[in-house]
Amino acid sequence: MGFSTLDYIVFGIYCLVIVGIGLWVSKPKKGQDKTANEYFLAGNSLTWWAVGASLIAANISAEHFIAMSGSGYAIGLAIAAYEWLAAVTLIVVAKYFLPIFLEKKIYTMPQFINQRFNRSVSSFFAIFWLLVYVFVNLTSVSYLGALALENIIGIPLLYGIIGLLAFSGIYSIYGGLTSVAWTDVIQVVFLVIGGLFTTFLALDAVGAGSVIDGFGVIYTKANDHFRMVIEEGTSMVPDGSGGFKDTFKDLPGVAVIFGAMWLTNLGYWGFNQYIIQKGLAAKSTNEAKRGLIFAGYLKILVPLLVVIPGITAYVLVNEHTPEQLAALIGKPVEMIGEIGKSDEAYPWLLKNFVPTGIRGLAFAALAAAIVSSLASMINSTSTIFTMDIYKEFFDNDASNKKLVLVGRLAAVVALVIAVSVAPLLSNLDQVFQYIQEYTGFIYPGVVVVFAMGLFWKQMTSKAALWTTIVTIPIGIVIKLTMPEIPFIMRMGYVFMILCTLASVISFMDKGIKIKSPAADPDVEKLSIKSSYILMGLGAICIVVGALFSNSLSHLGMESILMMGMLLGMIGVIFYTNFKIDIEDPKALKLEDPKTLFNTNVGFNVGAIGIIAIVAMLYGVFW
Repeated sequence: MGFSTLDYIVFGIYCLVIVGIGLWVSKPKKGQDKTANEYFLAGNSLTWWAVGASLIAANISAEHFIAMSGSGYAIGLAIAAYEWLAAVTLIVVAKYFLPIFLEKKIYTMPQFINQRFNRSVSSFFAIFWLLVYVFVNLTSVSYLGALALENIIGIPLLYGIIGLLAFSGIYSIYGGLTSVAWTDVIQVVFLVIGGLFTTFLALDAVGAGSVIDGFGVIYTKANDHFRMVIEEGTSMVPDGSGGFKDTFKDLPGVAVIFGAMWLTNLGYWGFNQYIIQKGLAAKSTNEAKRGLIFAGYLKILVPLLVVIPGITAYVLVNEHTPEQLAALIGKPVEMIGEIGKSDEAYPWLLKNFVPTGIRGLAFAALAAAIVSSLASMINSTSTIFTMDIYKEFFDNDASNKKLVLVGRLAAVVALVIAVSVAPLLSNLDQVFQYIQEYTGFIYPGVVVVFAMGLFWKQMTSKAALWTTIVTIPIGIVIKLTMPEIPFIMRMGYVFMILCTLASVISFMDKGIKIKSPAADPDVEKLSIKSSYILMGLGAICIVVGALFSNSLSHLGMESILMMGMLLGMIGVIFYTNFKIDIEDPKALKLEDPKTLFNTNVGFNVGAIGIIAIVAMLYGVFW
């Protein structure tokens, strides 16, 4: 990449600032040890802007700067659906999910499952998340980050993996969530400013000195890359094994709107430990809600930082000869390099279009995205192992000092495993899609168990356990028997099966039931009325799916069946919660639902703004 002394100085300042702040903010008071609450939940001290910034820093990682840019290069703007629908999802999480978790004062998601169901189900989920964090998240993020280091400044892949994991572990293992969250605020500043510099410089080059003209050029030259809804058979992307596959397999038409992408988002933003843990550490419920709305606006911005650069790289490579590129960049042809795999697009841009000094800042942005995500994953891995495995099964009376020590040791073990596994990902193309597909085996079960556990009084522990057990096998069976189905649509079918299974088992369960307490008449009346509307909408979706799935299969219209099941299931929950006068003994008891789910004018205006912007973007780029 040709780092100058100034670039190294800029990047060195970033490293010193992050480690220095991480160690300083987490320094315990003289003569006092950290409590478990301080280490794992930052002592519930996070303000709304710290919650929002930390959420985004944990979310935006090498998956985005490297892999999502790679998908932008290969697919186009359609990959931004993950970001824009996530912004809407954050509204749902802020209004309905997070307030309950905060009222119950939980540390982890499996702990909530233990409160609502039993230890068997919570242990299953604890192991689920530990496996995902260590073998999917930590490995993929460290691999992609190391790939960037190798492509940009020539650091060997294995050394890059070790360096990134060690750097993120220095302050996160020592300081816990306090270090992670407050350094994330700084990381987001580097991330946004550095990311915008890269985007603007690449567009400036394409537009011959004008960023606006550059956007016009890429929109004209790569118009097929500016479609949010992709029809079957209209474009092909590399399949990672030397061949090509239909883009529809990754982003199947309207399935991204009506289908299981909502499951991915709800599972990720609502029930994923290393994300929701930032909300659990907020000063108050209102601070947490405001933080998630702030994060929603930042999510809308993300495609500008990561997808547009990928599309720009596509135009530069495909609309210019090597000689034209050499003249444009001012380098010999042999120094420009090539984009062999889609995921090399962003490092290629950094190498060729970002000048001295700014290059160090842009690289700091990339490093901030990688390190902040790794730090969050490390902290959440240690939290789940300590609170849901060690304390639950080995030492229920462990002191705060011992819990913190176990958490630190668990984090070190997770790092060692990630270092061993990460290099094995080197044969994949579009690693972002790999991450989405294989976490997609888990999210249908996660959403069914958590959402029904939160809101349905009839859901039993037996239903939750069996739903958890069969989630992955059902997904594997459908993948093996119908490999042509896009994974997003496969998730929808799994969800429909699991909803049916959980409902049947809950109704047939002959276990102990208790009489439901008297409900507020106004709440009951509103819920019953809402249930009729939701079940009606669900029925309409199912009828539309039945009538048009075949004729509009090229648009993925069958995905609307999943939306029908989702709406119908919510309607059934609302109806049965009040019409059946018995309930599961461990059904949630909320102190004051009206107050708990109430939102102020500021939240409502912010939420409406997010929905309006996302609707406008879909309208423009449909």
